[in-house]
Amino acid sequence: MTRRGRGLAPCLGLALLALAACGKKAQPVAPEVRAPQRVADLTGAVHDSVIELAWTPPVSRVDSTRLRDLALMRVFRVEDGGSGEPKAAMLVDGRIAGYAEMATIHADEPAPAFARGSRLVFADRQGLTFGQRYTYAVIAGDSRGRIGPPSARVSVTYVPAAEPPVDLVAEGGEREARLTWQAPARLIDGSAPTDPLAYEVLRAPSVDAEPTTLTRAPIAERAFVDRALENDRTYYYAVRAVRVVSGTTAYSAPSPRVAVTPRDMTPPSPPANLVAIPSERTVRLTWSPSPESDVAAYVVYRAAGGGAFERVGSTRAPTATFVDRDVARGTYRYVVTAQDSAARPNESGRSNEVRVSVP
Repeated sequence: MTRRGRGLAPCLGLALLALAACGKKAQPVAPEVRAPQRVADLTGAVHDSVIELAWTPPVSRVDSTRLRDLALMRVFRVEDGGSGEPKAAMLVDGRIAGYAEMATIHADEPAPAFARGSRLVFADRQGLTFGQRYTYAVIAGDSRGRIGPPSARVSVTYVPAAEPPVDLVAEGGEREARLTWQAPARLIDGSAPTDPLAYEVLRAPSVDAEPTTLTRAPIAERAFVDRALENDRTYYYAVRAVRVVSGTTAYSAPSPRVAVTPRDMTPPSPPANLVAIPSERTVRLTWSPSPESDVAAYVVYRAAGGGAFERVGSTRAPTATFVDRDVARGTYRYVVTAQDSAARPNESGRSNEVRVSVP
């Protein structure tokens, strides 16, 4: 073999190996591992006259890669009398065998579901019968029609919720709202409650805004104090009753909302060390300011002889002097008070009283 032939031999060998490699197919990916992951947090409860389901749409595929094309979710239901284990949720041909499909929810237009934060909420109101157990499961599919495994089942026994609490009253205080209410007399089926009721307190920033639940868990008391609020801002409250029967939580509809506005109700400390210096038809006053940071003004009062005090002027804080002009000859008494910056200003008690004679 020539020198040139010996140089080409390794190159030809590498080329043949490359051609052989190009002929091999990549390992196929099973369709089920590219399907959306199962819904992991399906919950269900009775809300007034419906069964409300909530869950977080999946964001990953079964193989843990990111799911960017979630297309739809389907809600399935089966009902029974409540004895024994609910029917298993088995996926067959893109459906849950033995379950009835209740809704198809599209990711880009979720109605009849709606978003509540990061979760979707669906209200089932179709053919519900008190005492029946309803078991639900949800499946999710992507834009290529790949269907993920069913969610864990959630079972809800349809029990009558209470009517809303009544006589909700809210009173504002210093950065707080105090609520009281009365228990409902009936359940929505007209019967009287035979088991203890608990309550959830809801608060919204406006009359139309979605409320949030303030109580971490339902409370037995029919009173609640909401603290650490912002003074001079209006809050809207409602309360709903909660029953727990046969492992099912049943929430009443919320009571009508009531509005309350917390107020700054703490007056400043009185000014101190008031001094009055009279001169012809003039009295100059000075004092030590009140220590509070929210003092907005000082109010000056004057009384002639033994008469009643009358307001004669004011000055904006932090100024702590005032000149009372055009004062007729005579003997006068002076005091000063402080006012804060609240929407409804709080006025302090009086400073020390001083007496002067104007020449």
